[in-house]
Amino acid sequence: MEPKPSCCSASRSASSTAVAASTPAFAFEPRIAFRTTEGMIRLEGGTFLMGTGDEEGFPEDGEGPVRRVTVDPFYISPYTVTNSEYKAFVDATGYITDAERYGWSFVFHLLISSETARKVSRVVQQTPWWWRVDGAWWRHPEGSDSHIEDRLQHPVVHISWHDAMAYCAWSGKRLPTEAEWEYAARGGLVQKKYPWGDVLKPDGVHRCNIFQGKFPEKNNAADGYAGTAPVDAFPPNGYGLYQTSGNVWEWCSDWFSRDIPSGSMTVNPKGPSAGHSKAMRGGSYLCHKSYCNRYRVAARTSNTPDSSSGNIGFRVAADGSEA
Repeated sequence: MEPKPSCCSASRSASSTAVAASTPAFAFEPRIAFRTTEGMIRLEGGTFLMGTGDEEGFPEDGEGPVRRVTVDPFYISPYTVTNSEYKAFVDATGYITDAERYGWSFVFHLLISSETARKVSRVVQQTPWWWRVDGAWWRHPEGSDSHIEDRLQHPVVHISWHDAMAYCAWSGKRLPTEAEWEYAARGGLVQKKYPWGDVLKPDGVHRCNIFQGKFPEKNNAADGYAGTAPVDAFPPNGYGLYQTSGNVWEWCSDWFSRDIPSGSMTVNPKGPSAGHSKAMRGGSYLCHKSYCNRYRVAARTSNTPDSSSGNIGFRVAADGSEA
């Protein structure tokens, strides 16, 4: 069963105005020859309950069934990759992102300036809050009249799966699998909705950056942010990871499938061997309980590897044997 159109992100392949672009090739010398895990969190791995049967969930997304999954020790970054970090990569390599190669990316309509809005002629038909903005890419998140100078510690956005993989190749790291991501995001809690428990706002306090108000017409930004927040803006989970709910969707290494076959691999699962789109986890600043309740730990979505938007970023991982 196909899910209804999502606020999560828009796909280039679903756009009638998409421009063909070949898969970029990249081969970089790793920036750090040794100690590639410096600043990362080592998790010892183990067996946990992955997925959910929560009535608030989306069974059509393949969130269930709940199953016992084992992961080996691994490292993961406490934060999503920042604008500052991605800038260092681009400055060192000259890498050109998919959004730059296409010449445009998807931006949420409320974040676009009135000047840029006058130049926009195309929106995503099924999700009209996503506008195709020429000149939108990671340095200019809302179009050519925006910039990242005051957002260097915010997550880099408008990053495709290809772009995330290129950064990983340069930095000597990799993307987490979905199983690793969920294990880390849960922070040691068992079958809780959020990285901190089952209550969205404990004692009335916002714990993540999501959409407040009436989606998609008005965001009152009660959590302090209408768009992205700094990567450390909210408290970490029990394992020390920040913002595994909300802020930006995070690419995983797996191909996406909505079907979890019985008897599927439960030790270090890596998803299907091939597919059309790549898995993303964590939700974003656009998730809202009335429409896209996907800021829950078990929630998932996907997008094509060349797609980018103003709410897609990534977090890096490494094998547990790395030193």
